[in-house]
Amino acid sequence: MDKPAPQTRSRSPLLVSFAFFAVLAFLLFRNGENWIRHVLVYLSQAGWARRMISDWGVAWGVASRFVAGTDREAAIATTRSMNEKGLLVTLDYLGESCTSEGEALQARSEILRLLDDIHRHELQANVSLKPTQLGLKIDPRMALENICDLVEKAKTVGNFIRIDMEDHPTTDATLDLYRRLRYQEGLNNVGVVIQSYLYRSEGDIERLIEDGARVRLCKGAYAEPPEVAYPQKADVDANYLNLSRLLLSPRARAKGVYPAFATHDPAMIDDIKRYVHTNKIPTDSFEFQMLFGIRRDLQESLAREGYRVRIYVPYGTAWYPYFVRRLAERPANIWFFVSNFFRA
Repeated sequence: MDKPAPQTRSRSPLLVSFAFFAVLAFLLFRNGENWIRHVLVYLSQAGWARRMISDWGVAWGVASRFVAGTDREAAIATTRSMNEKGLLVTLDYLGESCTSEGEALQARSEILRLLDDIHRHELQANVSLKPTQLGLKIDPRMALENICDLVEKAKTVGNFIRIDMEDHPTTDATLDLYRRLRYQEGLNNVGVVIQSYLYRSEGDIERLIEDGARVRLCKGAYAEPPEVAYPQKADVDANYLNLSRLLLSPRARAKGVYPAFATHDPAMIDDIKRYVHTNKIPTDSFEFQMLFGIRRDLQESLAREGYRVRIYVPYGTAWYPYFVRRLAERPANIWFFVSNFFRA
């Protein structure tokens, strides 16, 4: 299994890094989760923080809870293990906000090889990708061409591509990419993601229902201003359940909508299960999705109950932003990070 060896570094920089995360842990204790979550989302995008942490073996030791490995071989091995437990998989080659055409083409080539490997190994897995990884912020036309090539490739091997949603300035462009692929390119093996923390999401869901779309519903993992997103967790959760009802409505099912509910919250999962049971909705008409390394017990118990469960399995060397956003979603993980410092 691919696990990079820690880089040789002096103890002084390591102590600086330890002190950095120890301070975050202290601030978490003093100021609470909401404040530290915004700090962590900022750090996920900060180049100086990425450079300080990403080649530190201790950091990888913790990040590997959430990331399958740094290469495709590790991702395929993890996927096979998930499938053996009755779990479906979405594979994600990590990367976002590329800064050159070369980076975008490299990501495109890697995902093409990934689709071939899924097909060759007969795995129960599809692929997620981020538009900015394929060039959206450089040239939207280039991103469309790259993503179109990947969706067409997926179609030839009987697979499916999910276009991930990133921060709110890219929402319209991402939905436009999705609709261009569906209606101009005639590709129906493509889906999209909607985030319940955005005020606009109910309107987006209504339009996607008319499209008969395959929609992953998640809460959202970026630091968004209160002008565009609910600042309170309770409101995000309430909107999530409202949007889940829309995606499971008779109108949505009649249009062929296939929703995926991405959440680790047992209360939300139980609410969706009750709604499905009460309304006699077949369990093969939707799925639950969870992140690799989080609530494995819940993942497997849902699969044993007969629900479709898909695990989001990321891999690649660009693991730092993904890892820090996972800390932002659950800041208590910072304590785990700090406690593991001297065990490496």
